[in-house]
Amino acid sequence: MASSDSPPPPGKPPLPWRVRLLVGAASFLHSASLRADGTVNRSLLSLFERTVPPSPAPDAAGVSSTDHAVSSHLRVRLFVPAPAASGSQLPVVVYFHGGGFVFHSVATAQFDALCRRLAASIPAVVASVDYRLAPEHRAPSAYDDGEAALRWALAGAGGALPSPPTAVFVAGDSAGGNVAHHVAARLQRSVAGLVLLQPFFGGEAQTASERRLRHAPFGAPERLAWLWRAFLPPGATRDHEWANVPAAIQRDGAAAGKWRAFPPTLVCVGGWDVHQDRQREYAHALQAAGAEEVRVAEFPDAIHAFYVFEGLADRQRLLADVAEFVNRRAAEHLDAPVNDQCPLSTGS
Repeated sequence: MASSDSPPPPGKPPLPWRVRLLVGAASFLHSASLRADGTVNRSLLSLFERTVPPSPAPDAAGVSSTDHAVSSHLRVRLFVPAPAASGSQLPVVVYFHGGGFVFHSVATAQFDALCRRLAASIPAVVASVDYRLAPEHRAPSAYDDGEAALRWALAGAGGALPSPPTAVFVAGDSAGGNVAHHVAARLQRSVAGLVLLQPFFGGEAQTASERRLRHAPFGAPERLAWLWRAFLPPGATRDHEWANVPAAIQRDGAAAGKWRAFPPTLVCVGGWDVHQDRQREYAHALQAAGAEEVRVAEFPDAIHAFYVFEGLADRQRLLADVAEFVNRRAAEHLDAPVNDQCPLSTGS
């Protein structure tokens, strides 16, 4: 998996017509639901977003799912593959869905399907977190929910896991990738690895990819600015440490070794993703600050959120890359000295 800073070829991303229609419909629905007063028309969203219930009976790939309450406002959907259901010890992946901090849930059909694919292909138990959404719940609500869900998984998921996890990973896509980073940073020594699929970071100064790909799928600058205003504390700019994560890491540098204990990290970058420059900058910042392992997987033809659309070849390669990373790091986690494994560590 090599890093590349080269821009995508001129023209439009290579998408099948069906995916192009779905992307256009999703972009229109998202934009239509964002009101000028900073609120969201959730009634409109509910009319068009397809949701699915948990499925306790195994699907064709052998994955079953159940919903669990972590607290009065927080639930987690557990996806259990056939090997775990039969008693095999597997890693657990605590997963945060995308949606600009504003859209979607664990029941959204595309994210339910993505978690099923991850559970079957790694294989691992996937704990998809239904964190609170902005603007009704601004940051750090999502981070607090994420930490609570991670602690729940580390403690055995209230007895919901078929067997104790061999290792616990944190993962997320887009805005969920942002949440995953901050959750992992809170409990660094408890996390065996971090997987970020096109994480959503921001900043006041535009990057080259943000200028070049402003018309790419999900890249409209006005929409991105709205999402950050809805999520960040009132009056905060996109240079806030919760948004401009690469800059925050660079400011910290290697002070007191803060980032040397950061979990091994896999960052997946798409060549048609408006956020790609910030994603590479994030990886470079972690490496410079002394993080143990940071790997970048490049998908030159991929648009933002390509992993939720059927018919895209890169989706299968992404699953293979994630499976390789999780299984390798889980094996290394098991081989680590007992003193190095701190399942309930609270420091970063």
